[in-house]
Amino acid sequence: MLLETSARLLALLALLQTPGIRSGADLAGRLDVGERTVRKDVERLRELGYPIDTVRGPAGGYRLGDHGKLPPLLLDDDEAVAIAVGLQAAATTAVRGVEDARVHALAKLEHVLPARLRRRVRALHESTSTGPANTGTNVEDPPVDADLLADLALAVRDHIGIRFSYRDADPIEVEPYRLVSWQQRWYLVGRERRTREWRTFRADWMRLRIPGGAPFRPEPLEGGDYTAFVLRDVAFTGWAVHARIAVDAPAADVLARINPTVGVVETVDENRCVLVTGGDSLEIVAVWIGMLGLDFHVAEPPELVEHVRALAERYARALPDTVTV
Repeated sequence: MLLETSARLLALLALLQTPGIRSGADLAGRLDVGERTVRKDVERLRELGYPIDTVRGPAGGYRLGDHGKLPPLLLDDDEAVAIAVGLQAAATTAVRGVEDARVHALAKLEHVLPARLRRRVRALHESTSTGPANTGTNVEDPPVDADLLADLALAVRDHIGIRFSYRDADPIEVEPYRLVSWQQRWYLVGRERRTREWRTFRADWMRLRIPGGAPFRPEPLEGGDYTAFVLRDVAFTGWAVHARIAVDAPAADVLARINPTVGVVETVDENRCVLVTGGDSLEIVAVWIGMLGLDFHVAEPPELVEHVRALAERYARALPDTVTV
């Protein structure tokens, strides 16, 4: 919540720095909040020393005052990185009017920070790509340490290897190439130093180890599309639950019914295909495949088979008894 509020304050400040008077309703619509929240945010900015005038009347609203310069933005390391993460994550939302304000706010954030913090924030911006927005099932966003993201961004930019434990397994050493923000999750694309294999790692499953890895000479991914690599790789390896669902329909029919962020479709023949998908829980996977509206067959994993069987029995019990006339 602190991260979300701080990012919104910077977006509000960016909107107010455009010429003219901005009405409360206009600001609320652009930030996708209520006018009461706008009033509270204006008061927060005033408490920080920003000269914001309230203009009364039918054409009234808010504007930055002419008396005095804007005060410097005083942030500690954690606050600066948290705001940058929040603004970067805003790129994946469909909130209207926020994108331009987000870009302006990021630029202004860099200008008002001391060089030490500017380096961390700029590295995060330069080292991150954004995946497509997800319009599917909403799930709880996993917590991610903002400092971890900043450290990963610096390693990406400076070509420094990292060591980390992944899902509590033994530490591995990876050459980091790109951060990708997608579906409110953060992924690192890197090359495992020992096997030279390209892999995707979820940031919230990583625990950095000290000392880190050695500097490396970058050998970029063929094609350079790290976001597409994440989307493909997550469909096969990046979920807590993975599934291969046989569907009695052509691949084109399945592709037309799913969000492209849900999974990968493999053609079997002109009337059948396989959907490779996953999620953070059995419930989420069952919802996704149930929404296809097509006949499907679940063979793996065994836990999903049992979950779908239990759902089928529950739905059957929910139906009224058949009445023969």
